[in-house]
Amino acid sequence: MRARFPVTVHLLFFRDDKILLLRRFNTGYRDGEYSIPAGHVDGNETIRAAAAREAAEEVGVGIEKDDIFFSSVMHRNEGDERVDFFLLVSAWHGEPANNEPNKCDDLHWENVNSLPQNTIPYVRQAIQNHLEGVHFDELGWKD
Repeated sequence: MRARFPVTVHLLFFRDDKILLLRRFNTGYRDGEYSIPAGHVDGNETIRAAAAREAAEEVGVGIEKDDIFFSSVMHRNEGDERVDFFLLVSAWHGEPANNEPNKCDDLHWENVNSLPQNTIPYVRQAIQNHLEGVHFDELGWKD
């Protein structure tokens, strides 16, 4: 059986020692917990194109393809299997704002060394992986 599962992009926006976080709201998945801007890759769409699209949709900023860099990939299983690409955004046009108030009820810069307790665990792990230079991870699998 061939694997068929969602592929997502997650965007790491940093300002000095702060990272851009958003709190999920009214989505049906981990509402009330903090994440980073993210979304599914559409069919016939590159990873960087998906990242630029999600940045525009969720936080209203423009990103050039050459300003998106690979941080890590995570293959995870939380009841359903996923592959997540975590991408560093080195520059953007505009100021991040909550472009989806029906899906997000807080958007702010948080010190990367003191993330909120209610940060989604795999997102917390991916941020730590980025800081430590870990480029591949597997989460939620039983040996």
